[in-house]
Amino acid sequence: MRRIEHPSELFEVGQEIDAEEIGRWLGGQLHLSARACEIPALRSFLLALERGQVVTGTVSEVHNFGVFVHVDGEPEGLCTGFIRVPDLTWGWINHPSEAVEAGQRITAEVIIAETRSGQVTLSLKALQEDPLIRFADQAGRILTGPITKIVHFGVFVQLAPDVVGFLHLSELTDEPTETPDQLVDEGQLITVKVVEVDLQRHRVRLGAVGGADRT
Repeated sequence: MRRIEHPSELFEVGQEIDAEEIGRWLGGQLHLSARACEIPALRSFLLALERGQVVTGTVSEVHNFGVFVHVDGEPEGLCTGFIRVPDLTWGWINHPSEAVEAGQRITAEVIIAETRSGQVTLSLKALQEDPLIRFADQAGRILTGPITKIVHFGVFVQLAPDVVGFLHLSELTDEPTETPDQLVDEGQLITVKVVEVDLQRHRVRLGAVGGADRT
């Protein structure tokens, strides 16, 4: 899977190769991937994995964009697993290192195994209970929690462990205001009303209940 400048560095006219069909171009012409067949042991390993299958592995590297995992049974010398940041946890994290660390043993669910990329995308979150399920009956309640993040159009408020709701800027004041940080601070306690708990979109919409506590 090295970088090349031209296909002639790998192939020549008349050469027989193994390739995987990954689609068809307009007109019915086959779209093939030789890379998917480059390492037979890797291809066999990935083809044996199915969506929803539970696998175990060891965290190899933790980066701000995601986590690499050595999946048990993968060919020696390769690292096939990857977990995107949104698939690490239901909770709010600033960096993947808050969820896992290098060398940690994990159990995860397969999202997709791709022979073309030589990678299996995993999810830790898929094996965790959605915290909103237990929070769903809180719609209509008045709650107080700290502001965890301020964005241009509103603020996020911690309502319970691993449950964060969003309060739009228009709910903070009736006066013309460019950004919420002119009104509130991160970490500040604010009292809000739980307007909606949307399990399908996994979001909590909040409404205002008076001023924020700036003490």
